[in-house]
Amino acid sequence: MVIDFHTHIFPDQIAERTIQKLEEVGGIKAFTDGTLNGLKRSMKENHITMSVVLPVVTKPAQFESVNNYAAEINGQEGIISFGGIHPESEDYQEKLSMIKELRLPGIKLHPDYQKTYVDDPGMVRIIQYACKLGLIVVIHAGVDIGLPDPVHCTPQRAANMLSQIDCPNAKLVLAHTGGFDLWDEVEEYIVGKNVWIDISYSLGMIADEQFERIVKNHGADRTLFATDSPWGSQYDTLMHLKKLNFTEEEMECISYRNALELLKEEKGCKKD
Repeated sequence: MVIDFHTHIFPDQIAERTIQKLEEVGGIKAFTDGTLNGLKRSMKENHITMSVVLPVVTKPAQFESVNNYAAEINGQEGIISFGGIHPESEDYQEKLSMIKELRLPGIKLHPDYQKTYVDDPGMVRIIQYACKLGLIVVIHAGVDIGLPDPVHCTPQRAANMLSQIDCPNAKLVLAHTGGFDLWDEVEEYIVGKNVWIDISYSLGMIADEQFERIVKNHGADRTLFATDSPWGSQYDTLMHLKKLNFTEEEMECISYRNALELLKEEKGCKKD
């Protein structure tokens, strides 16, 4: 079993132009066409059991359309979709409760696209209330190659945010191995904290030795396989991971067991 905990798709009617625009801005090439069927094809070809889709609400007015589409695709043929919310939403408690009622297991926050620092009070209140509702919160962390400075979720700011969250059982995930292209700071501020990291768009970008050190010091029981599809290849990411120095148990934890624990499907790797 392999669960990809970080993927993106777009509704068919906007997928082509959205992918083209993002390819131009980021200077990268997508590995799928950005559609639901494109993701499903990739999953079938690369033996991915489930993929978690992470939509981003870039302005408050998108809330209804983004979450309705998420609810529509959630549960389809190995697809698990999260919802989304913008930090400027004044009625954030009501909106997060709506996401819960739609049976979406979590939310994605992207501080750069949402132009809000991760430790800003508006972001912290959303994370705190989402935790209270039992929602998983996945947060883009580190540099976004398609967006200019400032970086809205540096490891240091993420650590400051974590210190403000009063929720012992919080299910928080920092994407991109805790902070894309800021991995020295990840080792300083994030490793060992009460937070999961996903490995999306990291392998090949970070030295294997440093990646292995981060995962082993932070804990394979707090690390999630993820690709950032369509921007990362599901095949290449999995093959790269398999070449690294992890035990069979660590590989199982990273590949699927931690994801199942977060998604409440079964007991994961975390020791009591």
